[in-house]
Amino acid sequence: MGKHNEFGKEGEQIAADFLLKKGYTISYRNYRYLKAEIDIIAKKDDIIAIVEVRSRTSDYLENIAETITPKKIKLLVMAADHYIQSSGIDLEVRFDIITILRNKHRLEIEHLENAFYHF
Repeated sequence: MGKHNEFGKEGEQIAADFLLKKGYTISYRNYRYLKAEIDIIAKKDDIIAIVEVRSRTSDYLENIAETITPKKIKLLVMAADHYIQSSGIDLEVRFDIITILRNKHRLEIEHLENAFYHF
């Protein structure tokens, strides 16, 4: 596995730990539906958070959160809809992004709630 893939998996674990510390419960990790994958599905209070995790070792070229394309958003919405419908969940759903930036010996985590809307 390439180093960038290793850090991607590490980033998902860091994000899951971060959410747990904030009082979320993790319902599912790496949920797949057709060509879509949701990194983390978490719940807090009466909200389901569909979380896309972005990990980088540099933010030199662009903001990490801005790397999520309209196509990726469409896939996330499709997978989230499948998860919600097949699970019979009747709660508010929100789409979040957690960015993890590792610069030298420092780790920066940012949680963007309601990062985009699905309609």
